[in-house]
Amino acid sequence: MVAYNSLSDHELTGLLKTGDRAAFTEIYQRYKWVLFLHALKRIRDREQAKDIIQELFTTLWDRRNDLELRTHLSGYLYTSVRNRIIKSFAHQQVESDYINSLVASVNEDNCITDHKVRQSNLAALIEKEINELPEKMREVFLLSRKQNLSHKEIAFQLGIEESTVKRQISNALKILRVKLGLLAWLALLFKFL
Repeated sequence: MVAYNSLSDHELTGLLKTGDRAAFTEIYQRYKWVLFLHALKRIRDREQAKDIIQELFTTLWDRRNDLELRTHLSGYLYTSVRNRIIKSFAHQQVESDYINSLVASVNEDNCITDHKVRQSNLAALIEKEINELPEKMREVFLLSRKQNLSHKEIAFQLGIEESTVKRQISNALKILRVKLGLLAWLALLFKFL
């Protein structure tokens, strides 16, 4: 049996590319805390730092076949965290600009029209992201949020376990939160709850 904790990053990366889950787990265990602390030091928000690290490792696993390292694994991971932090700051700036534009538009005469256009655009964005969810997850999510069915009713209608329904809805909300950002995600919650 291979002792993964004794393998080098290069060896683990090679195994990861072949789909070796144990190699991925070792990489995760080896780097999750140091990357989390690195992210936390930069953004000073525990939840956001956790999200960044979780997204990084999810992407690492999803794109393992295409992984081309031009540096050491640690350098790749640190650069990925840095880029995600920069992207997060840029996203926050866009959100801040959007909020500022909303506040400014309240004082304008065309506030109602502008609000309707933004609401329509936001609704279209939410619908687009919902439609991009995996088929079964989308079906469960829509039954819950648009038809207001309980987990039990959805489970009965689809012939699946109630725990599966709960997990699918939870996963859908997580995916949508990441894809939509704070404002659209809040709008989604208020619209569909």
